[in-house]
Amino acid sequence: MSGSSDTTVQFTLTDIEVGSRLVEALVQHARSAGGASIAHEDLLTLGRNMYPKDVTLGREVAVGIGVKLLFVEAFCQANDLPKLACLAVNGASMRPRPGYKGDWEAERHAVAGFDWSGVNALLAAYAGQARAAVPKRFKPRKERPADVAWYAYYCSHRPACAQVTAEDKKEIVNLLMAGLDPESALRRVLAAKAELAEIS
Repeated sequence: MSGSSDTTVQFTLTDIEVGSRLVEALVQHARSAGGASIAHEDLLTLGRNMYPKDVTLGREVAVGIGVKLLFVEAFCQANDLPKLACLAVNGASMRPRPGYKGDWEAERHAVAGFDWSGVNALLAAYAGQARAAVPKRFKPRKERPADVAWYAYYCSHRPACAQVTAEDKKEIVNLLMAGLDPESALRRVLAAKAELAEIS
């Protein structure tokens, strides 16, 4: 998703928290590796290494990273910054997805050459505004109730859940913990899987 600008996505608090951590990880990567791309899994590992006590980031799986990268894109666009998310790519190809909009090479160079020293203040302000815009209907749950809600949905919708893997289930439970309903969480994960398959 690092090449799209889907403004129709409604971010959850989890998207904002993990997305903010990914901004910080991408800035660190840009400073240390210039315009080199980084695989989604490696980006998550970098973020976890930077914030080892962040439980929400620790639960994140690669299939769910796309919407968090949309948050990164939205932050950069809102603050007229180079597109940090262009550095994050699927590990299979290490290239942007087919149909990437923009000049990937030029955007990577822009990220590498930018002075990111003032980004933390901008990020704090943007994340605060994004948190205030999270719909009230997104009522966060604890892990156990989210797991129970998913199991109940799964039992009554087995054909629709046939493609769900163990990693997909982790992301679905993450989304339920963030306040989505099971059907919306399943749709979001299946859409992310379809996009990842398109990239591979």
